[in-house]
Amino acid sequence: MAWNLIFWFISFCINVALLVLNFYQLLVLTDLEADYLNIYDSSSRINKLVIPEFVVQGVFCSLFLFTGHWFMFLITVPVSCYHINLFLKKEHLIDVTEVFRTLKREKYFRLAKLIFYLLLFLVVIFRLTLSAFNSLSDEDDVLHLF
Repeated sequence: MAWNLIFWFISFCINVALLVLNFYQLLVLTDLEADYLNIYDSSSRINKLVIPEFVVQGVFCSLFLFTGHWFMFLITVPVSCYHINLFLKKEHLIDVTEVFRTLKREKYFRLAKLIFYLLLFLVVIFRLTLSAFNSLSDEDDVLHLF
């Protein structure tokens, strides 16, 4: 049971990383819209984080696949497929020349991903606490045997 607790703690850390990456990108886009940042700074800040976000999301999805958590895997597959689709069409980076034309769409997609990661965060926290309680109850059973 300790492995299950470790797995959900790793999932918790990965989910927090995805939340932070997405929130920061959304914040930069909002600052760009409010004209606090120039186009080049905002594009370079977001473009530096896109590939790491895709990799972390892929690891997150693969982690659920390889550990047999099928429901969580099926929940995370659409976002991974969306990321793969963006990468293959070469639309994953923000273009400096077209940033204002696609700003609303980029903000919308990042907000949708942020909401998705928040909902996933609630599920992961629930499973983490559930596995922690199960781990504690298993240790209590072992202590009562001796």
